[in-house]
Amino acid sequence: MNTDTRPDTPRHAASQPVTGPDAPAPAVPTPAARGLFIAGTDTGIGKTFVGAGLAAAAVDAGLRVAVMKPVAAGAERTAEGWRNEDALALMAAAGTDAAYADVNPYCLPDPVSPHIAAAAAGVSIDVAALGAAAGRLAANAEWMLVEGAGGWYAPIGPRQTMADVAKTLALPVLLVVGLRLGCLNHAQLTHAAIRADGLRYAGWIGNQVDPAMPHSAENIAWLTAAIGEPFALVPWSASGRVPSSAQREAFATALRRLAQL
Repeated sequence: MNTDTRPDTPRHAASQPVTGPDAPAPAVPTPAARGLFIAGTDTGIGKTFVGAGLAAAAVDAGLRVAVMKPVAAGAERTAEGWRNEDALALMAAAGTDAAYADVNPYCLPDPVSPHIAAAAAGVSIDVAALGAAAGRLAANAEWMLVEGAGGWYAPIGPRQTMADVAKTLALPVLLVVGLRLGCLNHAQLTHAAIRADGLRYAGWIGNQVDPAMPHSAENIAWLTAAIGEPFALVPWSASGRVPSSAQREAFATALRRLAQL
């Protein structure tokens, strides 16, 4: 894999195995750390905000935390290479000095669906390389948080989706439900897909992305009956990416409950 770090070259996985019909099937290491794969009911529902909040809470609890954004579409060119805002937010929250190329192996410039961004960058996303990067990160951590891109079946290539990334990493899946109109259907579908793909469903966190959502309590009660008790409900705040005290408490509560898994 191209490891060129020049500003006009997207950063991808640190190594690229030989591909094609004659290539041997690579062994994919399983992350050694305990952790979670963070999925979402949609794009723009706060996966990064929740992931960063959990990472910060874990650091406050004294844990060594690894974070990962395997595939990111939408990046800015810097002196160090392409950088994605979500990946940087996760790294800041975890206080990690891990190699960016491991945290975000596929940093794609265009802010579109990952499969389109990858094609535009001339890149083929290799899930085995993502597994190798995850193994390197997990080797130095007690807990690992991996954030997906978009929804569960967001495509990353002609035939593969984010679900294939989650299956490669084999971590329990935490579902972030963006609490807004439509979330009941989206949450049910994603919950069913996670289980159909044979992965462990850890539970869910509700993120109040619409402060004016009508009948919020009734929606949460229905979700609880359908997909389980939430680990936490993160309230809406006007503070943007900086968590409010109530949001920080929600993340701390979720971490305590997640620790019992």
